[in-house]
Amino acid sequence: MPGVCWAFLLLLLFAHICDGFYLPGSYMHTYSTKDTIFAKVNSLTSIETELPFSYYSLPYCKPLGGVKKSAENLGELLMGDQIDNTPYRFRMNVNESLYLCTTSPLNEHEVKLLKQRTRDLYQVNMILDNLPVMRIAKQNGVNIQWTGFPVGYSPPNGNDDYIINHLKFKVLVHEYEGSGVEIIGTGEDGMAVFPKADKKKASGFEIVGFEVVPCSVKYDPEAMTKLHMYDKVSSVNCPLGLDKSQIIRERERISFTYEVEFVKSDIRWPSRWDAYLKMEGARVHWFSILNSLMVITFLAGIVFVIFLRTVRRDLTRYEELDKEAQAQMNEELSGWKLVVGDVFREPDCPKLLCVMIGDGVQIMGMAAVTIVFAAFGFMSPASRGMLLTGMIILYLFLGIVAGYVAVRLWRTLKGTSEGWRSVSWSVACFFPGIVFVILTILNFILWGSKSTGAIPISLYFVLLSLWFCISVPLTLIGGFIGTRAEAIQYPVRTNQIPREIPARKYPSWLLVLGAGTLPFGTLFIELFFILSSIWLGRFYYVFGFLLIVLLLLIIVCAEVSVVLTYMHLCVEDWRWWWKAFFASGSVSLYVFLYSINYLVFDLQSLSGPVSAILYLGYSMIMAIAIMLSTGTIGFITSFYFVHYLFSSVKID
Repeated sequence: MPGVCWAFLLLLLFAHICDGFYLPGSYMHTYSTKDTIFAKVNSLTSIETELPFSYYSLPYCKPLGGVKKSAENLGELLMGDQIDNTPYRFRMNVNESLYLCTTSPLNEHEVKLLKQRTRDLYQVNMILDNLPVMRIAKQNGVNIQWTGFPVGYSPPNGNDDYIINHLKFKVLVHEYEGSGVEIIGTGEDGMAVFPKADKKKASGFEIVGFEVVPCSVKYDPEAMTKLHMYDKVSSVNCPLGLDKSQIIRERERISFTYEVEFVKSDIRWPSRWDAYLKMEGARVHWFSILNSLMVITFLAGIVFVIFLRTVRRDLTRYEELDKEAQAQMNEELSGWKLVVGDVFREPDCPKLLCVMIGDGVQIMGMAAVTIVFAAFGFMSPASRGMLLTGMIILYLFLGIVAGYVAVRLWRTLKGTSEGWRSVSWSVACFFPGIVFVILTILNFILWGSKSTGAIPISLYFVLLSLWFCISVPLTLIGGFIGTRAEAIQYPVRTNQIPREIPARKYPSWLLVLGAGTLPFGTLFIELFFILSSIWLGRFYYVFGFLLIVLLLLIIVCAEVSVVLTYMHLCVEDWRWWWKAFFASGSVSLYVFLYSINYLVFDLQSLSGPVSAILYLGYSMIMAIAIMLSTGTIGFITSFYFVHYLFSSVKID
């Protein structure tokens, strides 16, 4: 307790010293006039193939000091990001038009590659001061923005392709004079604070915007080869006609140039990501989510109220009767009261159930903590890969919780701790093993395509080391703690001979599958925007709404599973364990079907079987994770409901 008090006092003292905080984003850089800044570049990406490739796989100009990779975190590597340095040099507040280089004559392989990347709509993702380059174009009088610029373009009525070899950059800068704001960064440069004594040092210019107008220009290679890198060239008015554009064909020598214009802006550094986070159809997005939340809340409230009244009436009628009347009622009436001797009978495949519940707790805990942190601004889009890295670390350390829950449930079902090691090992290997197998198959496909999205062998060893050196031991420790925890005691005894279940007019699995539609109603709107952010390269940053959707999903999954369990018990079906799990877990089936629907109708540009296999593979991992997490919510809620229901009944 004294340590907690001291920590709280230090936090208050720190809050008093600082005038204000800014959590989202990375550490602010300020530059003086003529300070040199070099742009970086990420992997080439396309919404048609979803296969990222290295920027220098194409014949672009390389830096004088050679290509150097930036430090990449675990999330960046898994997402296929490969950030390299570039020769594009910017000098603060210096407007200039510069020459970079002229390639050697293009050979057949380079021409084929450039044409293929152009026709597959590959984008160059350039970065300056951690801001992705933005391209703005007008279509039907409306400004549409993209991140990145195309490798080239193909005119609609021709067979020729043209390369983008001239870039007109506009860099928006804001003059910062140290306004007394203390800044804490959570980006790639880690935590950082400006003390009051260093405010003068922080004065200068901040980069708050990075825009580009790409165009193709045909230069005279003989004249251009006489120039050196960063020599001045004349400005270009974009766009140019096809006769003045640089065609892609064999023996052509391509010259690369660029222009830089610095423009003062009123945008402040904390708001510089606002332009990127404005999603297409923002009003529809917000309205749809709010509408979905209100409808689902209303339906869930009705279900909850009706259900409470029904159960309360049954319990009240049963408890008001004397013992003789209860015995007569048991003989005459059917319903959940008749399965009192079978309701806690051990389910089929008890070990698998324990393992899936343990993994479900681990996945749900990881998702909940990640979304909470992201909603409070700790997962900035400026920190590439941080979201995925955070999720992996959380999953590893939540292994202790998964092991504890699985082994405690195992003890409850079996009445003994015997076999807990096997259960713990299975928990540690079940879901990660499925993901590992799917990723390995997809990785062979990516290796065959020579994509940067392929996981390197070295990263495989890192992931395996994290798995077996952190996750597995923690799961075993959690399982050991579970053996020491008190097993949950059943309120009623189980008969030796199982009761016969009455015949049903329709199979019970139809009801279980249908139950997943209500939880899916809370998800499908948000799922569309999440899939768009993953596969169409859009930014997703409305984690506040995602947190609300998650909370609503948990409530609806719990209610649906409990109602379905009660319905099965009322028709004397005491095999409720797996049905309670799949009542809410069946939402994953609808998620996977919706993913296929999204592939067919919204990703029509996706080309080739390789891209479709990748998409379906990742969708399968997502669906399995959703099944385990939502199924766990439903099962745990149903278990405690059944326990409460039968502990409230007077039994001789």
